[in-house]
Amino acid sequence: MRQVFEGVRIVELAQWVFVPSCGALLCDLGADVVKVEDPRTGDPARGLFTQGLGVKLGTVDPRVEQNNRGKRSVALNLKEPGGIETLLRLVESADVFLTSLRYPALERLGLSVEDLRARNPRIIYARGHGVGVRGPEAGIPCYDATAFWARGGVGHTVAPPGLEGALPQRPAFGDHTSAMNLAFGIAGALFRRAHTGEPSVVDVSLLATAMWVLSADITSCGNPDYDTHAPYRGPANPLVSTYTSADGRHISLVMLQPDRYWEPFCRAIGREDLLGDARFREPDARRENGPVLFELLADEFAKHSYDHWRGVLGGADLPWAPVQSAREVRSDPQTLANGYLAELEAPDGSSYELVSNPCQFDEQVPELQPAPEVGAHTEQVLLDLGLSWDEIGKLRSDQAIL
Repeated sequence: MRQVFEGVRIVELAQWVFVPSCGALLCDLGADVVKVEDPRTGDPARGLFTQGLGVKLGTVDPRVEQNNRGKRSVALNLKEPGGIETLLRLVESADVFLTSLRYPALERLGLSVEDLRARNPRIIYARGHGVGVRGPEAGIPCYDATAFWARGGVGHTVAPPGLEGALPQRPAFGDHTSAMNLAFGIAGALFRRAHTGEPSVVDVSLLATAMWVLSADITSCGNPDYDTHAPYRGPANPLVSTYTSADGRHISLVMLQPDRYWEPFCRAIGREDLLGDARFREPDARRENGPVLFELLADEFAKHSYDHWRGVLGGADLPWAPVQSAREVRSDPQTLANGYLAELEAPDGSSYELVSNPCQFDEQVPELQPAPEVGAHTEQVLLDLGLSWDEIGKLRSDQAIL
């Protein structure tokens, strides 16, 4: 099957997770992503394990693999003129320049939009950043835990009222969310260029992504009486709530149309007697007696185990879900059936799993490839550019390449 981005070449000058994971998503779907890294350190995300911030699976670092799978790595020293010139030569044959560097650094290196368009007028310039390219704080250093989680309101909105201290973000939560937006922007820019011939500058920030994720809350905050911490479960509809089983696990019900689901729900849980109860028989009565019904259902769920309720509700055509751990999601039958985890082979012959691309075309699961070592493809990429071995040797002696 021809991949949707086959034939698209992307030069990625990016670090950490947000923008590199965007490159990985596009690579999964056929793009040729050339990752430019520092010859000495590589992407600093590669060093997180040595700082005690990562975990290894045998010989691989799963976080590096997750965000860089399938790419080709070229090690260029951008402090040397030869390194910059080589990068510009890469740009000449590329469709997209993808970067997370802040614009003062890009301008200092001679890699601004104007600089790259002078070498390739059709280049799509895509940048991921923290809080936008305009305003008094444009270009400040950011991570997703600051620009997305803290400043973007996500941490405050999801934190329970009265929590002591701030709620910490899970690793790369805002990065991976923002990466999808940036990949969408690049896809749109490629479509526009194919139809009009015009290249685009694509901007996605962590702050903008947080606001999009929270758009229901942020728009509702136009009402001064809106409370972001009001319980999602209103007493008028106990079929939208989370209930606790006898063994302390949770079941989430989200039946936003209670009148439609009331009868099948009662039959599914074996409480047909509630259908004849005058307090709950009619919609208005159920709303009026919502708090009573909630307590009744809470007592009912507390009678049986988590596995019991999964079995009971699993055969019912109702909107509900077990509240699962990340470990449980790995073995979820739907995860396995849809190929949402992909198995790869490590250099030592062992296997490991990565989360697959969430976007599938023609019901095909994208095939993933391992992430490269730093500079693993430098010579081959430069040869493909037309450089001779003598030219490559000169770049190496000048310390412009690894």
